[in-house]
Amino acid sequence: MAARRWLTPRRQAGTERSVLAGEAAALAAEAALATKTRLRDAVSAGPEETVTSARSAASARSARTGKPDEPAEPEFPAHDQPRAAAFFDLDNTVMQGAAIFHFGRGLYKRKFFDTRDLLRFAWQQTYFRMAGNEDPEHMRDVRESALSIIKGHRVEELMSIGEEIYDEYMAGKIWPGTRALAQAHLDAGQRVWLVTAAPVETATIIARRLGLTGALGTVAESIDGVYTGHLVGEPLHGPAKAEAVRALAAAEDLDLSLCAAYSDSSNDIPILSLVGHPYAINPDSRLRKHARAEGWRLRDYRTGRKAAKIGIPAAAGMGAVAGGALAAVAISRRRHS
Repeated sequence: MAARRWLTPRRQAGTERSVLAGEAAALAAEAALATKTRLRDAVSAGPEETVTSARSAASARSARTGKPDEPAEPEFPAHDQPRAAAFFDLDNTVMQGAAIFHFGRGLYKRKFFDTRDLLRFAWQQTYFRMAGNEDPEHMRDVRESALSIIKGHRVEELMSIGEEIYDEYMAGKIWPGTRALAQAHLDAGQRVWLVTAAPVETATIIARRLGLTGALGTVAESIDGVYTGHLVGEPLHGPAKAEAVRALAAAEDLDLSLCAAYSDSSNDIPILSLVGHPYAINPDSRLRKHARAEGWRLRDYRTGRKAAKIGIPAAAGMGAVAGGALAAVAISRRRHS
């Protein structure tokens, strides 16, 4: 039955669910950021220290290379634009492969599901790599499988396991080139967000480990800290990503014309079209063609050296533990008010 459902085309959810998913993702990201800020203030790591650390990192790079630390394109990212930010897709843009597959591998190791489910995940990962892009129906089936697996588990439990899975399967899959682009925005004093269809909890762990500002991701419904097996809205994919960025930009007072976005997939053309600085990273064929037609910048790291393991900065707390639940409650109240 599962195989037959996977092979049967289904219509994508409508615009209303995309808006709902985007709003939920933005609310979860805001909740996580607020928690991160409170924890940072508690250990006296204020804005001045952050700027100093960024400058120190730039100086260190200059010392290693023997050259002044200058961006390849001097005008971007600018250091005097507090309303600018950068948005990075995760799968095949920041990380090789799909985060949900790596997460599934870790859950199998911990006996969350059986060998038949593992084989399905393995086939889905193989398909993803061979196709080179994100087929919406395929990715939706992957997430439905994941939702059925986490149903009944506590949010805190999955967050704790997610930390371990990142170290085991994800840290070595980060593209160094994309990581350097994100760091350039951070060094410029800009905020950097992951925007992904992966679960918001997983995305937030990855963002924190990479020293980014936060993450927008798919919000799974939870009641009293326990996953119900349902989503708030739909997966944060395609148009839903653009809705999430719009909502976050409004909440954070960002000027999207000054912002940048990075993605490998043509499914992310909506979010790339929102910003003033769109980049196609490791693009699929359709995105490459579109980017060339629009004059967007392209970067391809797939032929470069093997991805290196990224260092892990000090943890800033687990703000997303409550983020998904808060978003679900807030959206539910808004819909029924």
